[in-house]
Parts: sequence; structure tokens; C-alpha cells
Amino acid sequence: MAVPNDPQLERPLKPKDGTAGIERPRALLDSLPEDPRPLMSLSSRHVVSSRQFDRDTLLQLFRLAAQYESTPALLHPPLAGKILISAFYEPSTRTRLSFESAWHRLGGDIMSITDARSTGIAKGESLPDIAEMFNNYGDVIVLRNTEAEAIYEMLDSLRIPIINAGNGIDEHPTQAMADVYTIFKWRPELTSPDLPAGKRIRIGIIGVPSRMRTVRSLLLMLAYFASSIEEVAILSHEDNLFDEGQHEELTKAGLSVRVATDLDGELPNLDVVYINAIAWVGDTFEAMGMDMRLSAASPLKKDAIILHPLARGEELSTDLDKTSHNWYFAQARGAVFIRMALLTCMVRRIGEVMDVPDTSRG
Repeated sequence: MAVPNDPQLERPLKPKDGTAGIERPRALLDSLPEDPRPLMSLSSRHVVSSRQFDRDTLLQLFRLAAQYESTPALLHPPLAGKILISAFYEPSTRTRLSFESAWHRLGGDIMSITDARSTGIAKGESLPDIAEMFNNYGDVIVLRNTEAEAIYEMLDSLRIPIINAGNGIDEHPTQAMADVYTIFKWRPELTSPDLPAGKRIRIGIIGVPSRMRTVRSLLLMLAYFASSIEEVAILSHEDNLFDEGQHEELTKAGLSVRVATDLDGELPNLDVVYINAIAWVGDTFEAMGMDMRLSAASPLKKDAIILHPLARGEELSTDLDKTSHNWYFAQARGAVFIRMALLTCMVRRIGEVMDVPDTSRG
């Protein structure tokens, strides 16, 4: 077959790391003093919820992620000989591939499940029994499941750590890590615990915290850094935005959260706009209202950034892709490095990797 005479075929490829210039991982790395001690607590621990973390541990994870991102060529891959069980019982592109990319970059091997129908689940095998089998085959599990309770049903049977990669409408903690990591690369000064009031940011979240796992986990993660956030505006026309006690939990943690319905009226005052395409409702995905979509014509603040966990629909116009507001591609890229940092700490004691004395054993 003859190759068409397409001018695009004559263009050189864009640099592989061409998007990395706007992300400034080195600036974040340099702004955070190294203290690996908080990371030692992650060794052989499950990661199920954003509630499991604290400010110091997250900051050191972000620092390690920035170190990996700034130095992509690892001299000594820390997870060589280790096996990841990538169990995705719900369709996924970015989360699955970023975890698998992270694991490969760390030197490990992967066993991947992309369809529950190819497993014992199709024969009625129980989740605790599946967990028992996983113990024998890998060193860590990454699980995505449409059922919120599935990961909890496996915990008692597990002797290897598991990471929640999305459990129904409940949580997606590593996505929230990637989201906050992106914000801190954008403005490293936001990591300061004593940020002056005039430098704090306003964040708008277009979504429904009660049934969007990414939004639920993000709000919990942002609460650890409430001193850097003036307020969070939840933008939606829907009722029942919060589960019982959800708003109160965030307020108690120090995060100022309010509800707004006028998107165009809020946008000029927002520094970060987080938009999600879909919400899990029963057995279907439901699209966000089209009156909440963003485009280059939206009245965005000049230096505002847009985040989106992707995949997107009509709520986020492609005419924003070439603007300075586009940090959603950087967000997807950075997810690889934050997951590299987390996986390293979970599977290997961080002192073994960084030559740091482990004082936790007394």
C-alpha cells in the first residue's frame, strides 16, 4: 500500500519530554527539605483511602516523585525482581497504564488482569479466596473494582500490600496524590505551612463529592494543606452533593468548602479549576451537565490552571489544549512519578533505597 503524501509525516516528532518544561519538578524538589523518616511507615502497608496519610508523608512522597521525574534514568532500579499484580476489573486507560509504566521504570515485572470474566470471579470465586491466591503470585496488588466494598473484603486475607485504584464511587487516593502533586509543581510555595493569606489559592471543583471518587479523595487530600487554600468552591446544580458527615469532616479538618452554581461568575476568581467528566451512578456513567463545560472562551483567570483526571468528554474543550491553562496533560504525566514514589516505599523500605538509617526499629 502506498504511503499517502501527508505533510504531517514529514514533521519531526515533538521532544519526548516536551510537556515537562511547564511542570518544574526540580523547583518542587528544591523547595522541600529531605526527610525520609515519614516514608518508612508506608513499607508493607495497604493504600485504600486518602484518610491514611498525613501532611509530612505526602510532602516527602511528592519530593521523591519530583526526584524521579527530574532524574528519569535510574541507576539502580529498586524493584528489580518484584512482581506487580495489576487487577483491573473495571475499564481503565490512564490509571492502569501509569501504574504499569511506574512499575516497569522501577525495574519490576507485571501480571495484568484487564477483564474479570477471565478470572475465578466469573466462576463465583470469593474475593477473600482470590486475595489468598494473590499472596502467592506477586509482591503488591493494584486493584480497581466497580464495587466499593470489594477491596475491604480482601484485606483480611492479604499478606502483600494492595493499592486502591478506584473502588466504585468511594475513593481513588493515588489520583488525588497526582492532583495535589501537580498543584505543588505549579506553585511550590504552596507547600509552606505558614503561607501568607494573600498567597493562598482558591480552587473550584466541578463535580459531585458524594458520588465522584476522584473528587471525594481530592477533597480529603486537600484538607492536609488547608493552610494554603483560601477556599474550595464546589460547582454543581445538583442536590445531595455530600454524603452524611462528609462536609463536616472537611470543615473540621480546616478546609473551607462552599457550594456555588454560577460557573462563569466564579471562574474569574479561581486559581485552580478541577473538572471531571463522569460520575458513577449504579451501573452506568452519567455525564456532567453541559452548562458546566470549559472552553477557551470561558472567563478564566489569566494564570489559572485546569485539572482533569481524564478521560474527557464535551465538558472540556480541546481548544484549551494549547493554552497556558492546560495542566491536565501534566497531571496525567506526573501520575507516573507519584506512583513510582508510592510503590517504592510500599515494597522496599525507603532506607534501603536512599541509604538512610532506619531508626524506626529502635
